[in-house]
Amino acid sequence: MTGTTTAVLLAAGAGVRLGRGPKALLPFHGRPLIEHQVRVLLAGGCTGVVAVLGAGHSEVLAAARLQNTEVAVNPRWELGMGTSYRCGVQAALAHGPAAVLIALVDQPGLSPAVVARVLAAGQPGRIAAAGYRTAEGRLRRGHPVLFDASLAVRSLGPDAGYSAAEHARKRKPGVDPDTGARSFLEARPELVDVIDCSDLADGRDVDTEADLVLLD
Repeated sequence: MTGTTTAVLLAAGAGVRLGRGPKALLPFHGRPLIEHQVRVLLAGGCTGVVAVLGAGHSEVLAAARLQNTEVAVNPRWELGMGTSYRCGVQAALAHGPAAVLIALVDQPGLSPAVVARVLAAGQPGRIAAAGYRTAEGRLRRGHPVLFDASLAVRSLGPDAGYSAAEHARKRKPGVDPDTGARSFLEARPELVDVIDCSDLADGRDVDTEADLVLLD
């Protein structure tokens, strides 16, 4: 896919399950994890990064060096990842990119090589997602996920004004407040190319105390 790619780094959560505050501030090689993720996205070929903050955003801004990053603060982050996804994608699309890459702040194994491979696999009118092998050998879709810009627009769906409760009740297509674009992707598997990145990373997230080893 030719043209620019703007990355959306989802970093708004409070890290409730982990219990250590916003994951954006987890220490990684002596600095907040969010700084590392921004560097990885830019080194992998993204032309810009929109970091979506929410919980503890003032603390994140005070602690992290985000000079090369556009920050979008999601005031509705408590409603779930879908609101942060919408906030970030809307900010990214304002730059007129050819594609939008979605990445997670709590995936410290993400490398420039993974980002570059997903970007290289992108095609107009399609979605490319990094895939990682399970212990059984099954290729599982993960992050990052690259949307052609036209599909990023479509993924926002018609439900911008819905609360989480309204969305759950009406179950319309589009972005789910709790899961981001998962429902959009699952409803359109014919548009998604899963790119095997198992030789480069394992796609694991830092969700529990047991996952803190990923930060070593």
